[in-house]
Amino acid sequence: MILFLALTFVGIAISAFCAFAIFWPLALVHLRDRHPALRGELGEAAFANPSAWLWLLRQRYRVATDRNLDGLATPARVSLLIVFASLACAGLLWLLSMMVP
Repeated sequence: MILFLALTFVGIAISAFCAFAIFWPLALVHLRDRHPALRGELGEAAFANPSAWLWLLRQRYRVATDRNLDGLATPARVSLLIVFASLACAGLLWLLSMMVP
């Protein structure tokens, strides 16, 4: 049962990554088109750059006071948080399954 729950968390992580793969590029394109100064903070290849993810998780996009950007970046942020949390939960459950006889 523990491994089933761990696998369920992996499934949640996959679905959250799909949402991240939709909203994060849309937010990056919005930044490129409307807020080039903020886009410059992220550097090249921001989609897969951990420092850009940290920028997203810290809600640095809020300084633009752009509701459209908030509407794209907030779901990307929430989905990234869910990816990390669900993978952590899956890992903990897997470790628990190794300890429990």
